[in-house]
Amino acid sequence: MNLDGFVLAATTNDLTREPQVRDVADVLEFRMDKAEDPITQLSEYDGELSIIATNRAHWFGGQALDTGRLDRLFTASEFDAVEMVDIELETARGSQWVIPEFRDNGVEIIISFHAFEDTPDKETLDAIFEQCARYGDIAKVATYAENNADALRMLQSVHTSTSKGIDVAGISMGELGSHTRVVAPLYGSKIGYAPLKSDKSEYAPGQIPIHDLESMIKTLSVSDQKDIQVSDIDEAKADIQSVTTTD
Repeated sequence: MNLDGFVLAATTNDLTREPQVRDVADVLEFRMDKAEDPITQLSEYDGELSIIATNRAHWFGGQALDTGRLDRLFTASEFDAVEMVDIELETARGSQWVIPEFRDNGVEIIISFHAFEDTPDKETLDAIFEQCARYGDIAKVATYAENNADALRMLQSVHTSTSKGIDVAGISMGELGSHTRVVAPLYGSKIGYAPLKSDKSEYAPGQIPIHDLESMIKTLSVSDQKDIQVSDIDEAKADIQSVTTTD
């Protein structure tokens, strides 16, 4: 997958929604753990967008049972449409066979870390990004923002890690962190995630519907070329508060 620029992923548990996001998304994130018969969906998929396969465990905000979870994700990685898989940092650390097995299928690997209750200090955040990068092609870190300082710390860590040559996806979850989904690409974040507005499934707190997010990112990207002002970000934050989903 070409990660020279920013990639917007449409998060979904139903691959038949692909035509509805084709105009704004670069890729689908297929949440297998929340999908009905995910392997059959993959076998029948004939969409244009490539797929990031995610099979999140209960202990990381998903619904997949541990038994057979990685086997199903491995099966998904064998489909031509699947170009990337998302594997938790703890899984990569604990199972030495996982990364080599998936790489043999020719997929790129996102190593992800989630903290659903808080945001670590800057030094710890930087270390988590580096640890994720040791195992995968993209280091994805999502933490919960309890205040604006938490969101700022995430953006600082995204910038620091990017400056070190690490490909990262940094996200602050929750209402106070929602604006990071819009501005993080300006600091180097490579992948953003968003569902359709009509999709009522619970994925992560503070997500913005994909058509709204794409429009906001595009607006800020244009503003950045004109020397972005604080007022531009304040205006974006106001817009975000009006459209943020609570799922």
